[in-house]
Amino acid sequence: MTAQATTSNSKILRQEVLGSRRFSNYFWAVISTIGGVGFLLAGLSSYLGVNLLLVSDPSELQFIPQGIALTFYGFAGTAMALYLYTVIFLNVGGGYNEFNRETGEVTIFRWGFFGKNRRIELKLNLEDVQAVRAEIKEGLNPKRSLYLRAKKRRDIPLTRVGEPLSLSELENQGAELARFLSVPLEGL
Repeated sequence: MTAQATTSNSKILRQEVLGSRRFSNYFWAVISTIGGVGFLLAGLSSYLGVNLLLVSDPSELQFIPQGIALTFYGFAGTAMALYLYTVIFLNVGGGYNEFNRETGEVTIFRWGFFGKNRRIELKLNLEDVQAVRAEIKEGLNPKRSLYLRAKKRRDIPLTRVGEPLSLSELENQGAELARFLSVPLEGL
């Protein structure tokens, strides 16, 4: 529920939620790949005594302890990059929020990891929706999120995890949703 498409007619409001396919994940996947492969090649150069890099000559480093440390960092960086590529490929956290007056249903859908919980879909009746709640925490780790308050349930998050929304965007989306559902907007 960010700058992605929000489609609306008088009966259905659908908000797309950006998951793991955001610029920062692509950026860190590439950086982790470059760093991980570089450290891995440096560690292997130290072990084999042959220069495998273009930018320096780590073949003269002692394998114990420098080469082992470089190899460990190489494996760690490469594993991080593989994790990020997997999360991007699966689009973990991506999905939509759909509020349908015709059927009287709210559908919250997200993609997850492999397994039986790959498709996460939550359905509830529109009559069970009590309010839209905005949560704003400023500081070193700011948090700006929208939640759906429903009867006999915990608050259901509607916004993506990660980069917080701007205050104006949060207010606009919260007000639009509260108006569409005819419920109060709390927390602003």
